[in-house]
Amino acid sequence: MMLSRFSGKTSCVIAKIASASPKKDPRHRAHYEDAALAYLRQNGLQLLTQNYRCRFGEIDLVMRHQKCLVFVEVRFRSRNRFAGASLTVDHRKQAKLLKTAAMFLSQHRRHADDTVRFDVLAFDRTDSASSTIQWIKDAFRP
Repeated sequence: MMLSRFSGKTSCVIAKIASASPKKDPRHRAHYEDAALAYLRQNGLQLLTQNYRCRFGEIDLVMRHQKCLVFVEVRFRSRNRFAGASLTVDHRKQAKLLKTAAMFLSQHRRHADDTVRFDVLAFDRTDSASSTIQWIKDAFRP
């Protein structure tokens, strides 16, 4: 498992976005993955793979940011009474993401020596018309 090269410091960006289009159900996971993808592309990341699956789990987005390979977990909470969406990426989910990323790297050897980063994009509904998006860069490490 080659996950020894990590990017720099953890950082967090919070933005407010408009609600879902009427064509898509705002509770539908794909809508938030599409919104996350658009947001990250606007911020200079390039999509490599969407919804990568293997026996260990799934990674929502695999992207490139400059010379860094970024594994992105997208989370959504319509009610954050107990915890926001970003807090739902607990140690068990992190372990699954790490195993899945290791499998991705073993299957895509051209990325084996890349610097890797694990980001979380969390959508929290603020009202019926909007959500906040929290982008936690380098959210966790093995």
